[in-house]
Amino acid sequence: MPFIEEFPPAPPGSRPAKRLSETPHVHPTATIRRSELGGWTDIGPQCSVSESSIGDYSYLAGQVSMVWTDMGKFCSIAAQTRINPGNHPTWRVTQHHATYRRIQYGFDTVEDADFFRWRSDHRCAIGHDVWIGHGVTVIAGRKIGIGAVIGSGAVVTRDIPPYAIAVGVPARVVKFRFPPDVVEKLLATQWWDWDRATLEERFKDLLDLEGFLRKYGDTPAPHSAPAPTPE
Repeated sequence: MPFIEEFPPAPPGSRPAKRLSETPHVHPTATIRRSELGGWTDIGPQCSVSESSIGDYSYLAGQVSMVWTDMGKFCSIAAQTRINPGNHPTWRVTQHHATYRRIQYGFDTVEDADFFRWRSDHRCAIGHDVWIGHGVTVIAGRKIGIGAVIGSGAVVTRDIPPYAIAVGVPARVVKFRFPPDVVEKLLATQWWDWDRATLEERFKDLLDLEGFLRKYGDTPAPHSAPAPTPE
Protein backbone atom coordinates (compact mmCIF):
# COMPACT_ATOMS: atom_id res chain seq x y z
CA MET A 1 0.00 0.00 0.00
CA PRO A 2 1.61 3.31 -1.05
CA PHE A 3 2.25 6.00 1.55
CA ILE A 4 1.38 9.58 0.51
CA GLU A 5 3.29 12.28 2.35
CA GLU A 6 1.39 15.14 0.74
CA PHE A 7 -0.74 15.68 -2.36
CA PRO A 8 -0.46 17.79 -4.31
CA PRO A 9 3.18 18.29 -3.36
CA ALA A 10 4.01 21.75 -2.06
CA PRO A 11 7.01 23.61 -3.49
CA PRO A 12 9.93 23.84 -1.05
CA GLY A 13 9.48 26.71 1.38
CA SER A 14 5.90 27.42 0.27
CA ARG A 15 4.38 26.65 3.67
CA PRO A 16 6.44 28.36 6.35
CA ALA A 17 5.39 27.93 9.96
CA LYS A 18 2.80 30.49 10.99
CA ARG A 19 4.21 33.19 13.28
CA LEU A 20 1.74 35.32 15.17
CA SER A 21 2.39 38.77 16.60
CA GLU A 22 0.77 41.77 18.27
CA THR A 23 -0.98 42.37 14.96
CA PRO A 24 -4.04 40.10 14.63
CA HIS A 25 -3.74 37.45 11.93
CA VAL A 26 -6.90 37.27 9.81
CA HIS A 27 -7.29 34.77 6.98
CA PRO A 28 -8.09 36.43 3.63
CA THR A 29 -11.43 34.59 3.44
CA ALA A 30 -12.58 35.75 6.90
CA THR A 31 -14.86 38.74 7.42
CA ILE A 32 -14.64 41.15 10.38
CA ARG A 33 -17.24 43.82 11.07
CA ARG A 34 -17.19 46.43 13.84
CA SER A 35 -15.08 44.23 16.14
CA GLU A 36 -11.94 44.40 18.28
CA LEU A 37 -9.15 41.81 18.04
CA GLY A 38 -6.36 41.48 20.58
CA GLY A 39 -2.71 40.74 19.93
CA TRP A 40 -1.55 37.27 18.91
CA THR A 41 -5.05 36.38 17.75
CA ASP A 42 -5.67 34.11 14.76
CA ILE A 43 -8.90 34.21 12.75
CA GLY A 44 -9.15 31.19 10.47
CA PRO A 45 -10.61 30.69 7.00
CA GLN A 46 -14.24 31.57 6.32
CA CYS A 47 -14.81 32.91 9.83
CA SER A 48 -17.30 35.69 10.44
CA VAL A 49 -16.93 38.07 13.40
CA SER A 50 -19.44 40.85 13.88
CA GLU A 51 -19.82 43.44 16.66
CA SER A 52 -17.63 41.37 18.98
CA SER A 53 -14.35 41.47 20.86
CA ILE A 54 -11.68 38.77 20.99
CA GLY A 55 -8.95 38.84 23.62
CA ASP A 56 -5.21 38.29 23.20
CA TYR A 57 -3.99 34.86 22.03
CA SER A 58 -7.47 33.55 21.22
CA TYR A 59 -8.10 31.80 17.91
CA LEU A 60 -11.00 30.73 15.70
CA ALA A 61 -10.07 27.60 13.74
CA GLY A 62 -12.28 28.07 10.69
CA GLN A 63 -15.89 28.56 9.61
CA VAL A 64 -16.66 30.04 13.02
CA SER A 65 -19.50 32.54 13.15
CA MET A 66 -19.87 34.88 16.10
CA VAL A 67 -21.86 38.04 16.66
CA TRP A 68 -22.53 40.20 19.73
CA THR A 69 -19.93 38.30 21.77
CA ASP A 70 -17.16 39.27 24.20
CA MET A 71 -14.42 36.64 24.27
CA GLY A 72 -11.53 36.53 26.72
CA LYS A 73 -7.89 35.70 26.20
CA PHE A 74 -6.34 32.33 25.30
CA CYS A 75 -9.60 30.88 23.97
CA SER A 76 -9.53 27.92 21.58
CA ILE A 77 -12.56 27.81 19.27
CA ALA A 78 -12.83 24.81 16.96
CA ALA A 79 -14.24 24.83 13.44
CA GLN A 80 -17.90 25.35 12.59
CA THR A 81 -18.79 26.82 15.97
CA ARG A 82 -21.71 29.26 16.09
CA ILE A 83 -21.79 31.79 18.89
CA ASN A 84 -24.97 33.84 19.34
CA PRO A 85 -27.14 32.78 16.41
CA GLY A 86 -29.95 35.17 15.73
CA ASN A 87 -33.18 34.77 17.68
CA HIS A 88 -36.55 35.14 15.94
CA PRO A 89 -39.63 36.96 17.31
CA THR A 90 -41.53 33.90 18.51
CA TRP A 91 -44.12 36.12 20.22
CA ARG A 92 -45.45 37.44 16.91
CA VAL A 93 -48.06 35.80 14.68
CA THR A 94 -45.24 34.86 12.36
CA GLN A 95 -41.62 34.59 13.45
CA HIS A 96 -40.32 34.96 9.87
CA HIS A 97 -37.64 37.57 9.34
CA ALA A 98 -39.90 39.45 6.95
CA THR A 99 -41.33 41.00 10.13
CA TYR A 100 -38.05 42.75 10.90
CA ARG A 101 -36.19 42.78 7.55
CA ARG A 102 -39.12 44.64 6.11
CA ILE A 103 -37.36 46.52 3.31
CA GLN A 104 -36.11 43.28 1.77
CA TYR A 105 -39.68 42.01 1.39
CA GLY A 106 -41.20 45.34 0.42
CA PHE A 107 -43.40 45.61 3.51
CA ASP A 108 -41.96 48.92 4.76
CA THR A 109 -39.37 51.59 4.03
CA VAL A 110 -37.58 51.05 7.37
CA GLU A 111 -36.34 47.99 9.26
CA ASP A 112 -37.47 46.99 12.76
CA ALA A 113 -34.77 48.80 14.74
CA ASP A 114 -36.23 47.81 18.10
CA PHE A 115 -35.98 44.12 17.24
CA PHE A 116 -32.33 44.38 16.17
CA ARG A 117 -31.57 46.32 19.34
CA TRP A 118 -33.17 43.51 21.36
CA ARG A 119 -30.94 41.00 19.58
CA SER A 120 -27.77 42.94 20.18
CA ASP A 121 -28.58 43.42 23.87
CA HIS A 122 -28.35 39.65 24.41
CA ARG A 123 -24.57 39.35 24.14
CA CYS A 124 -22.61 36.17 24.82
CA ALA A 125 -19.61 36.21 27.16
CA ILE A 126 -16.79 33.69 26.79
CA GLY A 127 -14.27 33.73 29.66
CA HIS A 128 -10.50 33.37 29.39
CA ASP A 129 -8.87 30.06 28.45
CA VAL A 130 -12.11 28.46 27.22
CA TRP A 131 -11.97 25.54 24.78
CA ILE A 132 -15.04 25.14 22.56
CA GLY A 133 -15.13 21.95 20.49
CA HIS A 134 -16.13 21.38 16.88
CA GLY A 135 -19.63 22.35 15.84
CA VAL A 136 -20.81 23.88 19.13
CA THR A 137 -23.70 26.33 19.25
CA VAL A 138 -23.84 28.94 22.02
CA ILE A 139 -27.32 30.44 22.34
CA ALA A 140 -27.80 34.19 22.73
CA GLY A 141 -27.04 35.71 26.12
CA ARG A 142 -25.13 32.74 27.56
CA LYS A 143 -21.95 33.02 29.64
CA ILE A 144 -19.15 30.45 29.63
CA GLY A 145 -16.82 30.70 32.60
CA ILE A 146 -13.03 30.89 32.64
CA GLY A 147 -11.24 27.64 31.84
CA ALA A 148 -14.38 25.76 30.77
CA VAL A 149 -14.53 23.05 28.09
CA ILE A 150 -17.52 22.61 25.77
CA GLY A 151 -17.65 19.24 24.01
CA SER A 152 -18.10 18.92 20.25
CA GLY A 153 -21.64 19.31 18.98
CA ALA A 154 -23.00 20.71 22.24
CA VAL A 155 -25.72 23.34 22.34
CA VAL A 156 -25.15 25.76 25.22
CA THR A 157 -28.54 26.96 26.46
CA ARG A 158 -27.54 27.95 30.01
CA ASP A 159 -24.49 29.50 31.69
CA ILE A 160 -21.46 27.25 32.24
CA PRO A 161 -19.35 27.79 35.41
CA PRO A 162 -15.55 28.21 35.42
CA TYR A 163 -13.44 25.11 34.70
CA ALA A 164 -16.52 22.98 34.02
CA ILE A 165 -16.67 20.38 31.24
CA ALA A 166 -20.06 20.47 29.52
CA VAL A 167 -21.34 18.19 26.76
CA GLY A 168 -24.55 17.28 24.98
CA VAL A 169 -27.76 18.81 23.72
CA PRO A 170 -28.58 20.80 25.71
CA ALA A 171 -25.11 21.11 27.22
CA ARG A 172 -24.83 19.88 30.80
CA VAL A 173 -21.88 19.88 33.16
CA VAL A 174 -20.48 16.35 33.56
CA LYS A 175 -17.38 17.18 35.61
CA PHE A 176 -14.86 19.88 36.49
CA ARG A 177 -11.28 20.01 35.31
CA PHE A 178 -9.95 20.50 38.84
CA PRO A 179 -11.16 20.33 42.46
CA PRO A 180 -12.77 23.51 43.87
CA ASP A 181 -9.67 24.60 45.82
CA VAL A 182 -7.51 24.36 42.69
CA VAL A 183 -10.08 26.30 40.65
CA GLU A 184 -10.13 29.03 43.28
CA LYS A 185 -6.35 29.34 43.24
CA LEU A 186 -6.15 29.41 39.44
CA LEU A 187 -8.79 32.11 39.25
CA ALA A 188 -6.90 34.15 41.83
CA THR A 189 -3.65 34.10 39.81
CA GLN A 190 -5.27 35.75 36.78
CA TRP A 191 -2.31 34.47 34.77
CA TRP A 192 -4.07 35.34 31.50
CA ASP A 193 -3.42 39.01 32.26
CA TRP A 194 0.34 38.63 32.55
CA ASP A 195 2.12 40.87 30.08
CA ARG A 196 4.23 39.41 27.28
CA ALA A 197 7.52 39.64 29.16
CA THR A 198 6.05 37.83 32.16
CA LEU A 199 4.50 35.14 29.95
CA GLU A 200 7.82 34.49 28.25
CA GLU A 201 9.62 34.34 31.60
CA ARG A 202 7.06 32.00 33.20
CA PHE A 203 5.91 30.05 30.15
CA LYS A 204 7.24 26.69 31.32
CA ASP A 205 5.39 27.12 34.61
CA LEU A 206 2.13 26.93 32.65
CA LEU A 207 2.96 23.31 31.77
CA ASP A 208 3.14 22.07 35.38
CA LEU A 209 -0.03 22.56 37.44
CA GLU A 210 1.42 21.59 40.82
CA GLY A 211 4.52 23.69 40.36
CA PHE A 212 2.45 26.60 39.10
CA LEU A 213 0.23 26.55 42.17
CA ARG A 214 3.23 26.37 44.49
CA LYS A 215 4.69 29.48 42.90
CA TYR A 216 1.63 31.59 42.19
CA GLY A 217 -1.36 29.97 43.89
CA ASP A 218 -1.62 32.64 46.58
CA THR A 219 -0.40 35.60 44.56
CA PRO A 220 -2.87 37.53 42.35
CA ALA A 221 -1.24 38.79 39.19
CA PRO A 222 -0.68 42.49 38.53
CA HIS A 223 -2.52 44.24 35.71
CA SER A 224 -5.60 42.14 36.44
CA ALA A 225 -8.83 42.51 34.47
CA PRO A 226 -12.14 40.69 34.79
CA ALA A 227 -13.40 38.21 32.22
CA PRO A 228 -15.71 39.83 29.68
CA THR A 229 -19.34 40.13 30.65
CA PRO A 230 -22.26 41.47 28.65
CA GLU A 231 -23.03 45.11 29.22
